[in-house]
Amino acid sequence: MADIQNYTLNFGPQHPAAHGVLRLILELDGEVIERADPHIGLLHRATEKLAESKPYNQSIGYMDRLDYVSMMCNEHGYVMAIEKLLGVKPPIRAQYIRVMFDEITRILNHLLWLGAHGLDIGAMTVFLYCFREREDLMDCYEAVSGARMHATYYRPGGVYRDLPNQMPKYKPSRWHNKKEVNQMNTNREGSLLDFIWDFTERFPKRVDEYENLLTDNRIWKQRTVGIGVVSKERALQLGFSGPMLRGSGVEWDLRKKQPYAVYDKLDFDIPVGKEGDSYDRYLVRIEEMRQSNHIIRQCVEWLRQNPGPVMLPDHKITPPSRVAMKGDMESLIHHFKLFSEGYCLPPGEVYVAVEQPKGEFGVYLVSDGGNKPYRLKIRAAGFAHLAAFDEMVRGHMIADAVAIIGTQDIVFGEIDR
Repeated sequence: MADIQNYTLNFGPQHPAAHGVLRLILELDGEVIERADPHIGLLHRATEKLAESKPYNQSIGYMDRLDYVSMMCNEHGYVMAIEKLLGVKPPIRAQYIRVMFDEITRILNHLLWLGAHGLDIGAMTVFLYCFREREDLMDCYEAVSGARMHATYYRPGGVYRDLPNQMPKYKPSRWHNKKEVNQMNTNREGSLLDFIWDFTERFPKRVDEYENLLTDNRIWKQRTVGIGVVSKERALQLGFSGPMLRGSGVEWDLRKKQPYAVYDKLDFDIPVGKEGDSYDRYLVRIEEMRQSNHIIRQCVEWLRQNPGPVMLPDHKITPPSRVAMKGDMESLIHHFKLFSEGYCLPPGEVYVAVEQPKGEFGVYLVSDGGNKPYRLKIRAAGFAHLAAFDEMVRGHMIADAVAIIGTQDIVFGEIDR
């Protein structure tokens, strides 16, 4: 008999399914994976170290760029850590706005995950469907912050500004005449809240479309059922969180178990899987999109009926309005001091976690009483999931490695930090 040797294969970082910058070293017996060694660090940006050299407010933008698909959820964790050390609480309206945008972000994340995961496994159409809905939600980001992705909208003490009363509209161009543009602008005639409400009316039918394409599709089931199984006990031991943990049957969601902002005032359910395979994690995320839609509707209803401030009036930590700053000397001084040297946090340490779309996003902040963090440590949700990749993939085929990377929904901005 010929002596058959295992051979080693580099999967990524240039592989289209390696999600950008993952390098996997696979030890193969034919087509079967014996061992997988994930190599990270190809996207390392020293976010935690950079934060130590900047006033607190100047690091909010870095949070958007960690998991660059869950932008505002990351901001929420960091901003809440600062507020906890300062001992302040943002106005109730700002908390509802934050929760609404957290859930918009959750839908944005799951849409990109579904489209990319489908594409990795071979389902082309769903990618185009998902990006159709993402476009509307990106417009909501742009309406409040001016940026479609990296919003820097949450600030210690509230949010940057209140929701706009009108949506940006399309204009006639060489591609779209006036009649077509009027048609495209039909749901943009009112305020941002009207636009979001219109989206929540349409979205459940869109989710049905994704499910029609995938849920009972026999090829989709062959590629996901029984792939990357993690038991309930093992998921807890490996430090899983988010849909990876809930897919294994553990009903754990920080929005319910350790409520923050106004989640304790809202009605929603935690979807949970049974088998702990890739198919269950797909079903959990699909149901999470429906639940997020339900939460957004409750927030829109509350925000319509309850106007009020969205930022604390303490100008030692929040900037005065532009109008006041242009005409009042004291406001100008506050503005200058805040943007040049920031504010000092009392000495101490704090850990704050939020239920980000991928799992528990934690911010551990240590203050020495100065105007910048002494230490900042980020608990990235995807890091623990990638660490379990070797265990999840052993005994599977090379093609299943792609499905397992997809089901983990990893983004390297937060893993490499």
